[in-house]
Amino acid sequence: MIGRSTALPSVDQARHNAHAMELDYQAYEALFNTGDDDALVARFFATDTRMVSANGVRVGADGLLAFLKWAHDGVREVMRPQTVMSGDGMLFAEVDMDFHATKHRPDFPFGEMHPGDLITVKFFVTYRLDADGRIAELKSMTWPPEYGVTKLPRLGAHPSQVAAFHAYSAAFSGAEFERFPGFYTEDVVLHLTSSVGDIRGRQGIVDFYRPMFARVRETVIPEHLEVSDERIVYDAISRFTAVEDAPDFIVGPLKTGEWYDVPVRVEYTLRDGLICDIHVSRRGERTVGRS
Repeated sequence: MIGRSTALPSVDQARHNAHAMELDYQAYEALFNTGDDDALVARFFATDTRMVSANGVRVGADGLLAFLKWAHDGVREVMRPQTVMSGDGMLFAEVDMDFHATKHRPDFPFGEMHPGDLITVKFFVTYRLDADGRIAELKSMTWPPEYGVTKLPRLGAHPSQVAAFHAYSAAFSGAEFERFPGFYTEDVVLHLTSSVGDIRGRQGIVDFYRPMFARVRETVIPEHLEVSDERIVYDAISRFTAVEDAPDFIVGPLKTGEWYDVPVRVEYTLRDGLICDIHVSRRGERTVGRS
């Protein structure tokens, strides 16, 4: 019929547009917390997206991705939304952001970080969506680090707690004696081989590893991880590298630059988010190499 429009009536069109501009924030959070910045930007951000924060303005998906890769270099960022409101193509979120360091970041925006460190910052973020429901503009502001934030127990099954475990592993491998013992209870017990026996207490573990690491450094190379709020099971390779000759090293004699790779399973028992018991067992024979 001449003059008849096939478009939706105005009210229905508005509802249709509003539905199209919704953001599945739970899906956004889940993908964000995997640490896969490429997938996050590709799925949720418009090509011409714009990010505005105290650190400057980033234009375009490529500019945003470059910033995220810089910010997340050696720092795992995990979001914990506290309040989320949306409507009319806009979304507001109050988010407690946990930052877990696995390397030294002297230039990190919220303060210098070392492996094992955790900084929590409260973010207030608005998202403006385009007609396809992608983020066309993101604006964020923050409170000072650790101000007004919630906290999780240090270790457990939440993505932030899993990130904390990887930070602990990095701190241990980096001989960060001021940091990795903070993941233990005071009465932690470390069960090693029968020739070593049990090592009791947080300070006992420090006293065992400090002289050892002066000659032989242990680097943990992860293979498989299972996590709950009560227990962590970690299959890994422990690489023992001699920084000086260690003819009496318990795994076997080493000369400077030589290393042993030992497949291990480490079972951690947790209490209130801290490690209270550690069982270490071998999964195979050692191999030897040289740097």
